[in-house]
Amino acid sequence: MKPIQLSWLLQVIEGKLIKGEEQVEGTICGISTDTRKIQLGDLFIPLRGERFDGHDFIEEAYKKGAIGCISERQDVQIPNGKWLFLVSDTKKAMMDLAEAYRKCFSIPVIGVTGSVGKTSTKDMIASILSQKGSILKTQGNYNNEIGVPLTIFGLQSAHQFAIVEMGMSGFGEIHNLSKIVRPQFAIITNIGVSHIEYLGSREGILKAKSEIFDYLAPNGVAIINGDEPLLRSLQETLSCSVITFGHKNTNMYWAQIKQYQDQGMQLLVYTPSNEFMLEVPCIGEHWIYNILPGVAIAELVGLSVEQIQRGVLYFVPSRMRMERESTAYPLHIINDTYNASLDSMKAAIKVLTHLSVPGRKVVILGDIFELGKYSQEIHRELGRYVAQKPIDSLLFVGEAAKEIAVGAQQMGKKSFYFKTKENLLDAISSLIQKDDTILIKASRGMHLEEVVEKLKEVK
Repeated sequence: MKPIQLSWLLQVIEGKLIKGEEQVEGTICGISTDTRKIQLGDLFIPLRGERFDGHDFIEEAYKKGAIGCISERQDVQIPNGKWLFLVSDTKKAMMDLAEAYRKCFSIPVIGVTGSVGKTSTKDMIASILSQKGSILKTQGNYNNEIGVPLTIFGLQSAHQFAIVEMGMSGFGEIHNLSKIVRPQFAIITNIGVSHIEYLGSREGILKAKSEIFDYLAPNGVAIINGDEPLLRSLQETLSCSVITFGHKNTNMYWAQIKQYQDQGMQLLVYTPSNEFMLEVPCIGEHWIYNILPGVAIAELVGLSVEQIQRGVLYFVPSRMRMERESTAYPLHIINDTYNASLDSMKAAIKVLTHLSVPGRKVVILGDIFELGKYSQEIHRELGRYVAQKPIDSLLFVGEAAKEIAVGAQQMGKKSFYFKTKENLLDAISSLIQKDDTILIKASRGMHLEEVVEKLKEVK
């Protein structure tokens, strides 16, 4: 964050300044919502959660070096030389401050949303654009109404691009994030069934995701998955420039897999002005959707083909996203435990089927969350899908995953079902063999990374 003045803060958010007895410092060097990470000169913003209230840590924040605090409460001791800014809602104040801070920068900002693939797309864009200049990107899961402001506060004068991931669980959330981000390029990766429990239908999901265009820059560009009929229909309603991408040659940017390799694949990419090969250090058709938005933006901001090729080649996937490693036993693990949806489950399974492996192919699949009334049928559809693939052993775990087993049984495929993760952990060593290649995937709340760690202990 570049330093900001207290006088500027007073202009951009509503509230009442309360000072300590001595003259207060006027320069804010950073923003923090966590007293464990407070740095000297930070502004502390306490937030409320279901099980905590950050206001309880205001005095600790002052002791650790915070020069001021935005607070909904006044019942704290303000040290000499410090200050407190009283507001009605600290989260709203933080979002308003982030919106104002974002306007201090004229660099291209890229907003990314979608049902699946947001993080991989964001990371791939960052890898490509880093060939041209310094970039800021969303870290971890900082993609909500708290994480996005904290990401924006990381902007500095040296940055030439920012890539901001935008998630949501209901209507209005991406609208609020777009108001902060003000993207020059707005990407929707796809429309699946993630969060359908709250949004009612895929049409509802489309409406919620389309809020990313609410604060698109005047000369902004919408970049959408043209293989998805719901998204392609936006071409008729959006007033901005629209770029489509996908597998099909009806898109402006499209690609073909030319060859699978041991640790990646070769793509032939077609753009409105060019065609070229990419060496991709990832496997799977779904990576076409993760790569092409970055290719489109790169061309628009003037990167050469060689820069695009290097950016893709040097890409490093995030942890727990199709992360591959082998153990001494040996076992070959594909750790995709970060999150899951029906589409991403199918994509991961398809990758496993393409791999040339020394032993059996095994899947360990767990619950997909936030499906509501659609949960039973979606899990059964997944079971039917995986049962038809050349997978040697099927293991399912979780309350909802029982329906995956039902779907597999409907296709005449035997599977092993475990109601709890603990039951699976107890049995796992008896169900695997040397040289198995094991795909492990479920929604984040299942914490199947614990299964990965258990597999590493097998001797």
